[in-house]
Amino acid sequence: MRRMLAAMLLLVAAQTALAQGYPSKPVRVIVPYPTGGIVDIVARAITEKIAAGWGHPILVEGRPGADSNIGTDLVAKSAPDGYTWLVTGPAVLSNPTIYGNLSWDPLRDFQAVGIVVWNQNIAVVPATLPVNSMKEFVEYAKARPGQLNFGNPGTGSSNHLSTELFIQVAGIRMVNIGYKGQPPAIPDLLNGALHFKIVALGLAAPHVRSGKLKALATFTHERVTALPEVPTIAEAGFPEAALVPWYGAYVRAGTPREIVERINSEINKALRSPEVSDRLLNSGSLPGSVKSADEIQAMMRSDYERWGKVVRAAGIKAQ
Repeated sequence: MRRMLAAMLLLVAAQTALAQGYPSKPVRVIVPYPTGGIVDIVARAITEKIAAGWGHPILVEGRPGADSNIGTDLVAKSAPDGYTWLVTGPAVLSNPTIYGNLSWDPLRDFQAVGIVVWNQNIAVVPATLPVNSMKEFVEYAKARPGQLNFGNPGTGSSNHLSTELFIQVAGIRMVNIGYKGQPPAIPDLLNGALHFKIVALGLAAPHVRSGKLKALATFTHERVTALPEVPTIAEAGFPEAALVPWYGAYVRAGTPREIVERINSEINKALRSPEVSDRLLNSGSLPGSVKSADEIQAMMRSDYERWGKVVRAAGIKAQ
């Protein structure tokens, strides 16, 4: 017993010393999407603020490919020492169900350390479509099963999964039209070839203000300041579809608790900064919530289960 107690005390002392000296070298942040994209932008906004206070660089590295699985796998195999982070979207929670044969598991291999941003997505239709609310659109779609289509910017993306969840909740049928990202779908929305899309607020807002698109609802917790007249999806009458995607920061599971809490504290401090908040808002995203690592891990488990149900119900498979 004395030997066991001594070993435990030595372990605690070693972890405490490690945390007190953290970071002692550059930190690497993996973004499993292309450089210059929204995830890359928000990752840099947060990490540049943290690095300025640490005195050690935080290097953001894009590792896109395989629907974000390449970069995610890299972090899943990294050392659990807090020097390799992952910043990513809901794909880390939905891809295991979509692909089914991944070498990593989000609940087993990752520890959440921060919510970086909340997505601000909005449901829009062409100005020519004869509907003016989400309830009217659902009635219109139910009268035309399989005749309307929706834009999908990528299998398993937050926009795709939010659309599939809404379709399930509303009890309608639409045709899935694939695009390579969100921007290519905008011209088809404007000319009426595409009937419905859940799209990033920053892309849709100018066209809503010009009257070329109609906004039916936002997929946010509260109304957005850019378009305050647009109701949330819950206010529009479909609260069960109100699963708001978020981008999170993660480290390898098994990272010492003291380091996890240090990273969590630094991310939360950056989110409170007006400079960072403005930068995130300008990117079209809502700054993340200030939460503990345990709270985010609980959200992660809940969303993993819910996204999995959406994927299975929609029969989404890797393409």
